[in-house]
Amino acid sequence: MAAPLRFDGKVVLVTGAGNGLGRQYALDFAERGASVVVNDLGGNFKGEGAGTRAADVVVNEIKSKGGKAVANYNSVEEGEKVVQTALENFGRIDVVINNAGILRDRSFARISDTDWDLIHKVHLRGAFQVSRAAWPHMKKQNYGRIINVTSAAGIYGNFGQANYSAAKLGVLGLSNTLAIEGKKNNVKCNTIAPIAGSRMTETVMPPDMVAALKPEFVSPLVLYLSHEDCDESGSLFEVGAGWIGKLRWERTKGVVCRSSNSAMTPEAVRDNWDAVTDFTDSYTPRSNQEPAGIMMEVLRKIDQGPAKPSRASSRAASSGSGPDVEAAKQYKPKPIKFTYSARDVMLYALGVGSSTRAPDYLNFLYEGGEDFGVIPSFAVIPAQMGMENVITQGIPGMEINPAKILHGEQYVELYKPMPTSGTLTSQVSIADVLDKGSGAVILINIETFDEKKEKVCFNQFNIFAVGYGKFGGNRNSEAAKAPGKAPSRKPDSFLVETTSVDQAALYRLCGDRNPLHIDPSFAAMGGFTKPILHGLCSFGYATRHVLKQYGNNDVTKVKAIKARFAKPVLPGQTIHTDMWKEGNRVMFQCKVAESGDVCLSGGYIDFHAAPAASATTAAPQVATDLKSDLIFEEIGRRAKDEPAMVKKVNSVFQFNITKGGKTAAVWTTDMKTPGGAIYKGEPKQGKADCTLTISDDNFGDMVTGKLNGQDAFMKGLLKIQGNLMLAQKLGELFRTRSNL
Repeated sequence: MAAPLRFDGKVVLVTGAGNGLGRQYALDFAERGASVVVNDLGGNFKGEGAGTRAADVVVNEIKSKGGKAVANYNSVEEGEKVVQTALENFGRIDVVINNAGILRDRSFARISDTDWDLIHKVHLRGAFQVSRAAWPHMKKQNYGRIINVTSAAGIYGNFGQANYSAAKLGVLGLSNTLAIEGKKNNVKCNTIAPIAGSRMTETVMPPDMVAALKPEFVSPLVLYLSHEDCDESGSLFEVGAGWIGKLRWERTKGVVCRSSNSAMTPEAVRDNWDAVTDFTDSYTPRSNQEPAGIMMEVLRKIDQGPAKPSRASSRAASSGSGPDVEAAKQYKPKPIKFTYSARDVMLYALGVGSSTRAPDYLNFLYEGGEDFGVIPSFAVIPAQMGMENVITQGIPGMEINPAKILHGEQYVELYKPMPTSGTLTSQVSIADVLDKGSGAVILINIETFDEKKEKVCFNQFNIFAVGYGKFGGNRNSEAAKAPGKAPSRKPDSFLVETTSVDQAALYRLCGDRNPLHIDPSFAAMGGFTKPILHGLCSFGYATRHVLKQYGNNDVTKVKAIKARFAKPVLPGQTIHTDMWKEGNRVMFQCKVAESGDVCLSGGYIDFHAAPAASATTAAPQVATDLKSDLIFEEIGRRAKDEPAMVKKVNSVFQFNITKGGKTAAVWTTDMKTPGGAIYKGEPKQGKADCTLTISDDNFGDMVTGKLNGQDAFMKGLLKIQGNLMLAQKLGELFRTRSNL
């Protein structure tokens, strides 16, 4: 057995060593005999603040185990001072780990000069300053090791991280040059792109993934590259979760697009584009000397005339390395256990919009209720843990980036009502992998059993992996649970319900803590103006609506639920669920009332027996192509649920809604009638106290706060007749920021 790698007599400087990866490097070097300088400014991950505690804690931890360490609190921009700490305390410097880093993520259009400059000062300039200060000492002793830390964002780019990506790719360029210049003095330099849980990554990774990507699975590579026995230099490695891969550049053979007697034209480039981009016979460039050789070869070919246009077929990004579907289908991970209580059941009910305002709220919100039960869509909760584990841990035969995963569809089948508490065991399997061209669809089946080993439910997650298509696989599968198709007739019934502005924050507590649903900065990186609602939260809303309309909230009646996720819902927006009864099946489709966008399509709930139309079912009297129709439906629901609001408004309003300059609808909101009366048409008794005329689009904008009511009136977009002062009550009626 080979001797363990030791660092006795060596002095190691680790920047940003107060937390995460840096802390792990410092502890591991010290454990193997190195004297360690623990550098940490002590600020937060955005580069704000300073303090001594972070570095001191790590130093004390090392000393408590018998190791040697000293703290340094300088910014890495003060590289001389950082390195001087090593020289004053230990007399030399052998290894530098440039690990310090911060994040200031913004979409490109929102990056400020400060956001750009701070990132470059810490990552690129900091690595330069510390390395430059250590360089002469390493050259003089004819020995040195430098490890610079880059990122996948620097290698591949990442939305919302233009500043960070640019700095991190700059770090790689710095490393490559240091490797060249340090060669004759035995100073070696390598670069790593770690994938690990840290203060920075925990803001962009789910907790389960952060836990799986431990710093302990990165540190061994850093130690080996820093050891005197390692000859590697000028290389780039990705590392995480125990996996290590080396990266290098790849170049196509290319093609000459001109001759000695003709000019090079854009048309020649176009005609040879297939050959320019064809990696079939690619090769790996190894030094900056190669381009000169290539140019010499090009000059020799110029006189041979322009190349004929290539007919090489276009190849998919995954060509030659598509997924091994059979290997994926044979994958059987360990079963996942999920223990929950009535508290979790009630929390889920709140997370999908259940409220004590409903007359039968005890069914789902009170464990002592006579009919206390579990909303059927809760079945996704124990299964989701298994799905996420499969995605984060990887599927045999597939190399999928979790960041490119979208939840496409969901199917739930219940074999018995979900118990209100207990321990469930879920078994995951891959039903199929489909080639959809622009991506691959992964069908993940999850069977869930109770403590008696009786099957409780079955879930199928339809997951879309962006960019992994065109591998020649099947487009369809008999294993897929197909979505339904809404009938062409008007809906048989509908329900309209406004989500809370805190809905996503509340639903996160059920287990899905993706920062996309809570962190505005992370949402912006995904292209959203604000955090979005979980698709499975909307799925729960739709389940409640259908169960209320056609199942009288009896959870024992539901057999299966299916829906496709079309567009996101923002917390605070209104979900409008249209429903069609078709035998034992109720088809449904959900729209965002404020925009009219379909958020859930192809939805259905199968009942064990054909449901009777609920007493609360009411066929819509109007087409739903007007935004205002949906808004008045919601006002009607609120009037029934909130008698205090009706009493406070105590006025009769007539709304003339126009479209294309013509009257498209007339609505009355009579808040003088007990319980409120909202209906299409002019007031049934007497005249309205106040009549408002406004276009459908402007009305929608005014209600949602995009258009200020007072501005609309002053600009002539809103016309008011009757008691003008009563218009001040519209804010209560709509619950908007309108200043009427």
